[in-house]
Amino acid sequence: MAAPGSALASSSRRALRRFLDTASAPWGALTAPLQRQGAGVADVLTPVGARAASNQIVRARMKSVNNIKKITMAMKMVAASKLRTMQVKAENSRGMWQPFTALLGDAPSIKAEKKLIVVLSSDKGLCGGINSTSVKYTRTLFKLHKLEGEGKEVKMVLIGDKGKGQLQREYNKTFSQFFTETQKEGINFTQCAMISDEIVKNNKYDVLHMVFNKFESAVSFLPTVATIFSTDMFTTEEGLKVCKMDDYEMEGDDSQSDVMMNLAEFQMAAVLYNGMLENATSEMGARMSAMDNSTRNAGDVLARLTLSYNRSRQSAITTELIEIISGAAALEG
Repeated sequence: MAAPGSALASSSRRALRRFLDTASAPWGALTAPLQRQGAGVADVLTPVGARAASNQIVRARMKSVNNIKKITMAMKMVAASKLRTMQVKAENSRGMWQPFTALLGDAPSIKAEKKLIVVLSSDKGLCGGINSTSVKYTRTLFKLHKLEGEGKEVKMVLIGDKGKGQLQREYNKTFSQFFTETQKEGINFTQCAMISDEIVKNNKYDVLHMVFNKFESAVSFLPTVATIFSTDMFTTEEGLKVCKMDDYEMEGDDSQSDVMMNLAEFQMAAVLYNGMLENATSEMGARMSAMDNSTRNAGDVLARLTLSYNRSRQSAITTELIEIISGAAALEG
């Protein structure tokens, strides 16, 4: 009977010879039987050190994906809590500008020499495609105005940082003013009135188009273009076709031009207030939906990584058990 030391040495030499034969074999020959049985590439026999390193990489990815899932879930909950408050404010503000539409008119296709486009966007990202939609409508308005003829002037006022980032490369020369961080202290009528005064003082226009997203539900919004006329536009032929001020009688000592100027300024502030609230509400709804989708995707990725990690760990445990049993059998033989 052979000594236990010599048997152990011979079994070690046989294991080393099998390992070298396996290492020198073509990769396709190694993976073909496993692929036929439905196994993944991660289940291919590899050295123990390499398998341990791959498991550490998978564990690190699982940890990072889990952290991302927690962040997106928290952002979804914050957006959902803010959505209801913003929705109530937006719905209440609609009654401020709707009478102006019936009185002064709203005609986005009206022709004018000077036009001003006010684009409302968000200051933060991760809110779906609301900013891209506003930018798309802005580009369309700009091209339509240029098609009206030569000598037409178009300027842009951007409220929100994300819209500026998408438009400045193509329309940088048409930018007139920028307003950012408008939601930092909350949206209120006083703030909107100050912004509208700055826009009116620093820009000369016949027609103003305001582009924003009107809130419909937590998962949908409607791109909207509101049109505001200047006081000079009401005296033109195009303006008289839209405006219905002649159907009303003026009371008091104020002239019709003074009344029209006051109405135009208040209409500008009211429409801007409603537009900012509608756009902010749409932003919260879009962010809630986007973060919900991101949380689900992170959960799917985490489940796949967990399955891959468990398979690799079980394969390593099985390999170690086989080696132990083989060594014990060699000692007994």
